[in-house]
Amino acid sequence: MKLVSVDVRLVAEPPVSPAFQWRNGLPGSDSSHTAAWLVLTTDDGHRGYGYCRRGLILADVVDRRIREELVGVDPLRREWLWHRLWELDRIEEFPLYVQGVVDDALWDLAGKIADLPVHELIGSYRDAIPAYASTVTFGSISEYLEVADQCLEVGYPAIKLHAWGDARKDAKLCTALRAHVGDEVPLMYDGSAAFDLSDAIYLGKALSESNYDWYEEPMREFSVTAYRSLADRVSVPLLVAETSDGAHMNTGDFIASGCATSVRTGSTFKGGITGALRIAHLADSYLMRAEIHGGGLPNTHLCMAIPNTTYYESLVDSNPVRRAPEVDATGHVHAPKGPGMGYEQVWQADEPPIANRL
Repeated sequence: MKLVSVDVRLVAEPPVSPAFQWRNGLPGSDSSHTAAWLVLTTDDGHRGYGYCRRGLILADVVDRRIREELVGVDPLRREWLWHRLWELDRIEEFPLYVQGVVDDALWDLAGKIADLPVHELIGSYRDAIPAYASTVTFGSISEYLEVADQCLEVGYPAIKLHAWGDARKDAKLCTALRAHVGDEVPLMYDGSAAFDLSDAIYLGKALSESNYDWYEEPMREFSVTAYRSLADRVSVPLLVAETSDGAHMNTGDFIASGCATSVRTGSTFKGGITGALRIAHLADSYLMRAEIHGGGLPNTHLCMAIPNTTYYESLVDSNPVRRAPEVDATGHVHAPKGPGMGYEQVWQADEPPIANRL
């Protein structure tokens, strides 16, 4: 079996409605952009799909570097191809999400060939997992409390905040939310890399006092030393290595430094299913959790296959709150049943819908 074509199909992804905001300094959802489907076809007619929100970048890298590496190769050689793309990355330095899309499409193909869902091909651990509500940025503390009430009412068992990126305002919000929901609801906070070390320490102390389950990406992740300093000064568990470009290698440095309580993994920013599994196994060696970043089908399969993860991340981007369609009334996401990744359920010939917004 050989790959005979590697195609990129560009998709005009419309603005999300209603529009939402991320923290101060980051763009929100108020513009359209070009996404893309990657389609890998074999000589016996199997097709594997991957989806990328940054379609023009994917198309450029595929045209210039990746297509010639894939055509003629056995698609079941996923490990070799992952290493080959990693080797190309040394000079090209293409984003990890590009490698992730290719790897996801190869796993989709493998599942179809084996007539198994990807999580079963990996080796399933569970058939359902709880989802936490991962908020966008809302306008005021009172609105956040209103959104939190709705999240709990529709079935989400836990809540993670994306707030304003102002350490003092965010600390007040985190304290208010804990007082509002009580001690039993798991709460988490994601800084989206908004802070320097001083502000990260200030906010981290507030999260410690309010018993938050984790403190995620408060600073840019280029300095493991800064995270080591933060870990020395706060007691809230640090969830690290979300957007570090070195995938499992950078994650290893975070763990070795002693700053990590748990680490991020996932398909999008870790080099696909293959890269995400590397990190999950690495973390497991240190009795650490590897929490899946973002939603969508590839990450759903990872949630079902990785023992040391605890939640599915479900974006809550509106008020009134809309529970994501993959989350049931008890707040759980269930294992996909069909072969491969399951993109056939969302693929449409004329207008493929959004596969993953995170």
